[in-house]
Amino acid sequence: MLLKNAITALAGFWVLSVHAAPNQPVNLRTLLSKEANSWAKGTILSFPNSPTFSNATERWSTFDAPTYFAAVSPANEADVVKSIPFLATGARHGYSTTLGNEQQGLAIDLGQFKTYSIDSTVGTVTVGGATTIGDFQHALYDAGYMIQSGSGSCPGFVGLTVGSGVGRYTGLFGLVCDALLSARVVTADGQLLQVSEKQNPDLFWGIRGAGANLGIITSATYQAHKLVNQGQIMTADFIFPANMSRQYFDVLGSFSGKMPPELAVITIIYYDTTAQATQIVANWAYIGPKEKGLQVIAPVTALKPPSANIQVVPWSDLIATAGGGFDAGLCQKNLSRSFYSANLRNLSASTYQATFDKMAKFYETYPDARRTSIDLETFPNQAMAAVSNDATAYPWRDALGYIQISVITASGNAAGDPAAMAGTQLGSELRDSWASTSGYPELSVYINYARGDEQLPQRYGADKLPRLAGLKRKWDPDNVFAYNNALPTTYPG
Repeated sequence: MLLKNAITALAGFWVLSVHAAPNQPVNLRTLLSKEANSWAKGTILSFPNSPTFSNATERWSTFDAPTYFAAVSPANEADVVKSIPFLATGARHGYSTTLGNEQQGLAIDLGQFKTYSIDSTVGTVTVGGATTIGDFQHALYDAGYMIQSGSGSCPGFVGLTVGSGVGRYTGLFGLVCDALLSARVVTADGQLLQVSEKQNPDLFWGIRGAGANLGIITSATYQAHKLVNQGQIMTADFIFPANMSRQYFDVLGSFSGKMPPELAVITIIYYDTTAQATQIVANWAYIGPKEKGLQVIAPVTALKPPSANIQVVPWSDLIATAGGGFDAGLCQKNLSRSFYSANLRNLSASTYQATFDKMAKFYETYPDARRTSIDLETFPNQAMAAVSNDATAYPWRDALGYIQISVITASGNAAGDPAAMAGTQLGSELRDSWASTSGYPELSVYINYARGDEQLPQRYGADKLPRLAGLKRKWDPDNVFAYNNALPTTYPG
């Protein structure tokens, strides 16, 4: 309690620019190390320029990232409670620029909550706050189950959940948050609560779509699904050169509003350093028998792409093998990635071809930015849309796709770098163009993909904001959880 009271009193002082508070590391080290805090055995306190500090604060994207005076890696939930009120992280995959508002604060690293347990009798899986799908997908498959997930193996599964969790299985199973049964949540005032449909249901509603604003989830339990097609998925990888890009986008656009629930497509526009040209790599996955999958993707194979690889893999191997293994590059840490994103309710071939052409010109003009890429995810929404819009805080259940640019430059998006500045301008222009043909009346963005400069209704939905503001007022009136696309306590303000 001593630590909590002291941190609360000093919080406004510590969360200043490093230039305004140069002596705080010494004060924080002393405060954290006081014997009266009674840290549990195994709780780790770490400070800059130490290996443990690097392990506790390393991020997937370093663009506009938070900075810290120190980190606490709690060994148990009681020490999470003691560490309030600062920024808690699991797999540290979030990249909203609003996270950069936390400067010289205290990191609450949930790395010791990287656990999972599977109850094969009832088909549930319970994961810790830092666990990823990559940690437990093989064990879940071996137990005879599968579960919806995101597109990569490295984001924290709880982190996906609090933003809702879109992915390849939204057609069959819905969002990741639709599988959530219960969670253990540390609130801003230090309570440790069990949250579910029956216990604290208002908080349960809010954490499924806006949870980063309402508490720290130390563990969560999900309902898994019996294996579909014995857990076997047809996965087809294609590469299309520039002269076939329009044909490909025409085929992709023809699936707008017509994707079967078993189909999921990820399309990446990138610069191929071997071919020295802008190309498309696409993964078409079908969660069902290969014969049916081949029928569904026949319009793609009819284009006769120069590179095609079609195979059947267990669902637990899909992420690692898709696109020839692009997950490995996706999960590389410590890269400065600057994102612009938009939701799609309509698929527009002409828009994506224009995007391809702009990327080709960008690569030609700025060779130092050739790791920049476009990620276009087109997922069916049948199961996602079947859940009532009022059931959770997530507002975009009618979305069919999500598109984003990740700007990566040799300088790490350094200030004044012409390539980085051009990337910023390009990202903004592309986002506007995507929004104009998205099928939505204005820009909308999946909160886990938000840059952070979008208007609140564009992130959280105008119809959700009054209730979300009420929850923020009830559970976090002092805005302790202020750094991840913060909610207001009143709306309209």
